[in-house]
Amino acid sequence: MALNIADLFEHAVDAVPDNPALKVGDRVATYAELERDSNRLAHFLASRGVAAGDHVAIYSKNSIEHVVAVLATVKLRATTINVNYRYVEGELDYLFDNADVVALLFERTYADLVARCAPKHAKLHTFVALPDATDPDDGRDIASFGGVTLAEAYADQSAERDFEERSGDDIHIIYTGGTTGFPKGVMWRHEDFWRVLGGGIDFYTGEPLEEYAQSQQATDPRMVTFPLSPLMHGGAQAGLLMHLFAGHLTVLEPKFDAARTWEVIERDKVQLIFMTGDAMARPLIEEYERRAASGTPYDASSLFVISSSAAIFSPDVKRRWIAAFPEGIFTDSVGATETGFHGMGMQDKEQISTDGPVVGIGPGTVVLDDDGRVLDPATDIGRTGRLARGGNVPVGYYKDPEKSARTFLEIDGQRYSVPGDMARIEEGNRITLLGRGSNCVNTGGEKVYPEEVEMAVKAHPAVYDCLVVGIPDEKFGQSVAAVVELREDASLDLDELRDFLRTHLSGYKLPRSLTIVPQVPRNATGKAQYPKAKELALGAHTAV
Repeated sequence: MALNIADLFEHAVDAVPDNPALKVGDRVATYAELERDSNRLAHFLASRGVAAGDHVAIYSKNSIEHVVAVLATVKLRATTINVNYRYVEGELDYLFDNADVVALLFERTYADLVARCAPKHAKLHTFVALPDATDPDDGRDIASFGGVTLAEAYADQSAERDFEERSGDDIHIIYTGGTTGFPKGVMWRHEDFWRVLGGGIDFYTGEPLEEYAQSQQATDPRMVTFPLSPLMHGGAQAGLLMHLFAGHLTVLEPKFDAARTWEVIERDKVQLIFMTGDAMARPLIEEYERRAASGTPYDASSLFVISSSAAIFSPDVKRRWIAAFPEGIFTDSVGATETGFHGMGMQDKEQISTDGPVVGIGPGTVVLDDDGRVLDPATDIGRTGRLARGGNVPVGYYKDPEKSARTFLEIDGQRYSVPGDMARIEEGNRITLLGRGSNCVNTGGEKVYPEEVEMAVKAHPAVYDCLVVGIPDEKFGQSVAAVVELREDASLDLDELRDFLRTHLSGYKLPRSLTIVPQVPRNATGKAQYPKAKELALGAHTAV
């Protein structure tokens, strides 16, 4: 039994070869077509010397070809390296070097950057240009660094599935930038990745699935799913693979656009969307409300599951969604690239937390006290600690044994992943996620979790987005600073904001400085960029 990403996909191909698997714009690819093209690309990569264990970088927006590139790589037992398509030259150089990349599958629109990076990386020997989903006729030069087009790579290559036997021990790497520092590669065994991120454990019961469980369901009526985040993000990639294993139709868009998203939901009768907190939820619900007010609303009657993960889905925004879709199923998922799925919470208008996502404790998830002891969810209600996961956890960080030793700990003979998220134990075997401990603000000995303050600030009618950071303070050590993006034509001063927050937050949690910015710093997936926010707060703020 090989609990391997490539095998799990092939099981679905064998079950429903003629079913549509992906749709991007007007293009549809069936499971058989994905199988054919990924086999051809895999054989090309093998002809160029790419072998099991080699690292293949994928540098592309969402597209059918992006998915083909992922599948081709894992079919060879090689390892995919996800590339943030917003990286500049220096960041690409760091990633290509750190990840020991030997082949690059890149969208042709990025050819100019690739040309500048290519000569600096001796290990990088193979370049395949993928068509840009937004500009498929892009003709930028790729010959200068030995690049070939995808069509040229396919030419004369076998479409047969004749690869060596795979293993659940094969390594799958997800590079995560998180909210601080350089990106780091989290190494997962394929089996562990499937268990905690690919649907290999039932999210509701916690029971492990058998190898063919998902593909055996593929002949049932399938859902139309729509992950809105870029596939370069681990959460979107995991969601895509989980849906492919189960035979669903996944709709993709190259870029996030609120109006376009509703048009696609209406056109394709999408039933499930997966989004990244307020960064997507807020513009989406505002566009939906705008069209409803105009008298020509979007037809989103097919949509019944709205799932958010990886960023704050704030109470105010959540209430607006629930009002618009009263029959919808709303979920908050808690997890990290280093842990996978921690738990999921069903949301309704009567149970919206203002502190953070409240979720049921998932399989293997525990909360650790300051001494590293596992707290009891039945008797330690109200206790706060570090969120950890045991069982199926990553091998470690690629080429970073020191960071691995700090994050992956052995406690009472059990190995745990402890990336730094803080949580509070609630009644009913639930936890409230409070935020990343490294971002915690210690002001006068009191701990303030930025996410809690951010949710309260974003409830102000003038505020569109917000990040909260700690900045040096002579009296308190650190003070709370808010970096705020206002709504169009809105204004806000610190006193007004603090007065508004007094009914929501304790006094020590109130911002002591306010920095208004044109745009709150976030990456392409909507994740907060706290170092940049801190620079902005330190550079220009209004102190009390």
